[in-house]
Amino acid sequence: MFLTRFRVNTARPGARRLLSSPQAMHAAVMSSFPHILPSDTPQPGAPRVLWRLDQQARAEVLLYIVSPERPDLTHLVEQAGWPAAAGPDNPGWQTRSYAPLLDRLTAGDRWAFRLTANPVHTIRRKEGEPRKITAHLTPIHQMGWLLDEKRQQRLGFRVCEKPAGRRLLPEGTTHQKRPHPGDRYELAIRDTRSLAFDKTRSPGGRRDKPVTVVTVTFEGRLEITDPDALRRTLTQGVGRARAYGCGLLTLAPLTPKTP
Repeated sequence: MFLTRFRVNTARPGARRLLSSPQAMHAAVMSSFPHILPSDTPQPGAPRVLWRLDQQARAEVLLYIVSPERPDLTHLVEQAGWPAAAGPDNPGWQTRSYAPLLDRLTAGDRWAFRLTANPVHTIRRKEGEPRKITAHLTPIHQMGWLLDEKRQQRLGFRVCEKPAGRRLLPEGTTHQKRPHPGDRYELAIRDTRSLAFDKTRSPGGRRDKPVTVVTVTFEGRLEITDPDALRRTLTQGVGRARAYGCGLLTLAPLTPKTP
């Protein structure tokens, strides 16, 4: 497995086109692997190509890719990078082996994490209608999706709780009747986006229905409960819409907080 980081040159027209279309970005990412066809579907339980866009500042956007093969992002550098600055020692992206991090995961260890996901649930609007997959739209329900006990067990971690002294109320809530999980847990929502785009025309010229995906970027701290399950999470992704930039969980060492 490999972890890759690519800085997007947001001033270039090609970059703006990719950033405006998750489908175009997905196609560009998948084109980075000569041995993986765009139509290939990973076997159940097998590692897959995951990607995520992180906007650090208005003009600083980073593309992260986790993949079973080492990618070649030459085409992305030409479309959306700095091709004139690329050279033998600096191709325009950084790739490193993911194995050292995966191998050091141990139960009880704590890490900072970031995850962009598509939190959804199923609802039935009218009696007798089939249940429909619907996005969670409020921060309380979006956090509740990630904090679900069964989901965290499958993913191999639990989100850490805040010390009692850092909670707004001793119970860890901001409202008596409607608990706010963000006050109890080391968890924050950094970004929420609603992406709407048209899919590629189907054979014969028929246009598919527009796709709408609500993405939520979570940041926080987690404690590993099942290292093997967490390795699967890191290499297979979390939740739905993984072709559209969702599902990639990344870890970072915790840094001591300054007083």
